[in-house]
Amino acid sequence: MQSWRTWHRPLVLFAAAMVVMSVVGAVGILVDDRVIANAPIWAKPFKFAVSFVAYALSLAWMLTLLTRGRRIGWWAGTVVAAACAGEMAIITGQVIRGKRSHFNNETAFDSALYEAMAATVVVLWASTLVIAILLLRAQIADRASAWAVRSGVLIALVGAGLGFLMTQPSAGQRAAGGLDTADVVGAHSVGVPDGGPSMPLTGWSTTGGDLRIPHFVGMHALQALPLFLLALILLAPRIARFRDPRVRLRLVLVASGAYAAVVALLAWQALRGQPLNHPDGATLAVAALIAAATAAGALAALRPNAPTTSAGAPDKELVS
Repeated sequence: MQSWRTWHRPLVLFAAAMVVMSVVGAVGILVDDRVIANAPIWAKPFKFAVSFVAYALSLAWMLTLLTRGRRIGWWAGTVVAAACAGEMAIITGQVIRGKRSHFNNETAFDSALYEAMAATVVVLWASTLVIAILLLRAQIADRASAWAVRSGVLIALVGAGLGFLMTQPSAGQRAAGGLDTADVVGAHSVGVPDGGPSMPLTGWSTTGGDLRIPHFVGMHALQALPLFLLALILLAPRIARFRDPRVRLRLVLVASGAYAAVVALLAWQALRGQPLNHPDGATLAVAALIAAATAAGALAALRPNAPTTSAGAPDKELVS
């Protein structure tokens, strides 16, 4: 079993820093009564820090699975850590200044910071793409582990890419005109202004679409799919069917397809200006189709196989 000490060191150190930053953000929410866009001013750095902890640790572990291009992978992971650190520095600095970080063109300095942050996001996405390509080429012995990791990182790339949609002017901003001189260009919400009624903790809009939802769910496929496989392995001693590597592979493929479909559904719902908590008939119908297809796929994946001597082999790559 590989030790966590073999994980990508810069990403692990960055994750540790984000643990500290999440505590700082939580304290800030409690003691600082300032708000931006109707949300506690420290909510954004808190949520970003928590998300970055999971993202960085997942990549740090996945990089240990590389069998080719390890040096390229190390540099790509280091660039991810640096880009994330740069983004967090800007977000936190703007909070200290009492300014919004995203979509802020109020002054030349604010605009420059936002453009710098946008550049870090592009670098982060491109570096994660490099890691995804290396993982697709990696020789991971257990096929279920291989596809849990590969599907997770590919869906995460799509989720991260959805963030670019938020940088575009909203319909209201385009209708108002004067985008070259507007203080705010871009929005999380669709169909309603940012800062309206929202869900507790997440801050997702309850009156319009919110692109942060598919963005968040998509990015965290990086953790969800490997954890799903880990759950199957932990349940294998009690559920005989899960001991078969072919069954676990089929279940991982079904879960990956279902997860990708849910991300697509959430993006479609948000782009139509529809809040998560008020789905219309079309959204519910598609959700029902996804649920039915997933259930059918899971039942098919659980079909018995002919006995094989490798059925109980341990998943060394995943548990490492």
